[in-house]
Amino acid sequence: MTPCISQVTTLPGSFADDVAAYPASGCRALEVWLTKLEQHLEAVSPEDTLLALNDRGLKLVAAAYQGGLLLSQGEQRKAHFEHFKRRLALCERFAIPTLLLVADFARAPEASDLARAVVSLAQAAQWAAGFGVKVALEFRGTDAFCAALDTAVTLVEQCGEPNAGICLDVFHFYKGSSKTEDLERLTPANLFHVQVCDVAGVPRELMTDSDRVLPGEGDFRLEPVIRRLNEIGYAGPVSLELMNPILWSLKATQVTELGMAALGRLLEPAANGLNV
Repeated sequence: MTPCISQVTTLPGSFADDVAAYPASGCRALEVWLTKLEQHLEAVSPEDTLLALNDRGLKLVAAAYQGGLLLSQGEQRKAHFEHFKRRLALCERFAIPTLLLVADFARAPEASDLARAVVSLAQAAQWAAGFGVKVALEFRGTDAFCAALDTAVTLVEQCGEPNAGICLDVFHFYKGSSKTEDLERLTPANLFHVQVCDVAGVPRELMTDSDRVLPGEGDFRLEPVIRRLNEIGYAGPVSLELMNPILWSLKATQVTELGMAALGRLLEPAANGLNV
């Protein structure tokens, strides 16, 4: 497994700030916050950006995130897919292998929505394949639909595209209706990306993204998740994703140093081949 940090963890900093700060903390894998990269490229060429990444030994392992694809219709759907294609081109240019998708269900779902979502996910995966990119569907525990790991896996299975898989965010795993046994549906073929964090002392009904803290500093039972990753031989990124305003107020190097240390403690048993 590859320790990774999401740029949303250091959201106030620019893309260039993160490229400078992350390697200083031993982080060599970066989950791109696409808005940061897009803003960066308004002033800096892709060629110079790639040179800076190579000089610092940084690899872009995933990009977050694209929404609006699964249920939108008409002109709205056209606009979302055009945006998606531009971001796929960006992923291709920077050799980012995985683009994260969110379901974006903003209303109570109807029975027909499932079929529409499956078709749309398949179309998105087919477009992504043309750019050499995988798509990883993230369920969200606060949504009206696709709020659980089980549903996300079902959508991926039914779409039938080999480059469509799952983004497992442990915040949404514990926030929503997912169950530990749902982890059994994860396989080396369908798990593309993992995001980790923790939450301390906040009931599930009340916890929000801003309550996220470093893994091991809260109440989440992360052991079953890491155990399942170990069981299936998952070798992809495990990304620290925090949206904590307190951490945003610190220097990026402080946050990334703390983050890499927490990831090391979390993943060390798996790295040593031990059951957790």
